[in-house]
Amino acid sequence: MIPLRSPQEALRPTAIALGSFDGLHQGHRRVIAAVTAAAGNEAAAIPTVVSFWPHPREVLHGEARLRLDLPAEKLHLLEPLGIEQLVLVPFSRELAALSPEAFVEQVLVGQLAAQRVAVGDNFRFGAGRSGDSQALAVIGARHGIEVQVLPMLWDGEERVSSSRIRRALGAGDLAEARRLLERPYRFSGLVVRGRGLGKQLGWPTANLQVDGRKFLPLEGVYAATASVEGGAMLPAVMNLGPQPTVDPTAPSAVEVHLLDRQLELEGLELVVEPLQLLRRQQTFASFEQLAAQIAADAQLARALCAGIGVGETPANEGGDPAEQQNP
Repeated sequence: MIPLRSPQEALRPTAIALGSFDGLHQGHRRVIAAVTAAAGNEAAAIPTVVSFWPHPREVLHGEARLRLDLPAEKLHLLEPLGIEQLVLVPFSRELAALSPEAFVEQVLVGQLAAQRVAVGDNFRFGAGRSGDSQALAVIGARHGIEVQVLPMLWDGEERVSSSRIRRALGAGDLAEARRLLERPYRFSGLVVRGRGLGKQLGWPTANLQVDGRKFLPLEGVYAATASVEGGAMLPAVMNLGPQPTVDPTAPSAVEVHLLDRQLELEGLELVVEPLQLLRRQQTFASFEQLAAQIAADAQLARALCAGIGVGETPANEGGDPAEQQNP
């Protein structure tokens, strides 16, 4: 896996793809390709993605900005693109106050020894977002930096953007998010001990502790696949949100039931790929009705997973589902 580095630790000189690149969608990859494609002609320059952490709006406006990809996830996604290091520039009010000229001099030249920089044509930087991509090209030329500006990528009447992907996920449209990302949307979490309410219903679940900075899709019940500690993807059904029938006062949670598998999961890392929203959450008149609906959800999830070739092991080989997963 490629390294995550601070500006002070970065290998230099650099050829930089500069931006937030949240989601690493098609448009982002075009900017990154502009850097990696030239790497053969600039043997000394290290192909590098440079982003800011935390998000500028968190620092300047106190807005929580959930990410499609956390830094550790981004490392896995960048490596096959030909990038050799991810550099996170700590964003602060002091950095935000730098003029465009000072930003180029102090960060791109002074810290990163940039030889080449690629950005999207909507890139803004410097105090008050006063610098744009054209200003970067002019200032960069004074320092011998070649700047390449890539046009925005359009899909129909709307450009491809991280915001558009968030909207799709927020509506539970996993297919549209996958199309825009050109890869599956996934998240991970540590399996922690729950209260055992799922087991009481005959459907024990792995309760996931997910990083609070990760953007999650619309609350509801999903067909999904899950991978334990980097293993094979297994068929699953996932509940994302509160538990209106079992405990209306409980906070939102991520609960995953592996279908037809008997595994001890507590303390392990689970990678989850939601496949399709089955239904929104609802309140049932009894636990019996809830259990019956979960059984129907599981059957549909099992069929959807089998349709894409996941989980073809016969159900009776997985053991009693009431014996699986979290106690």
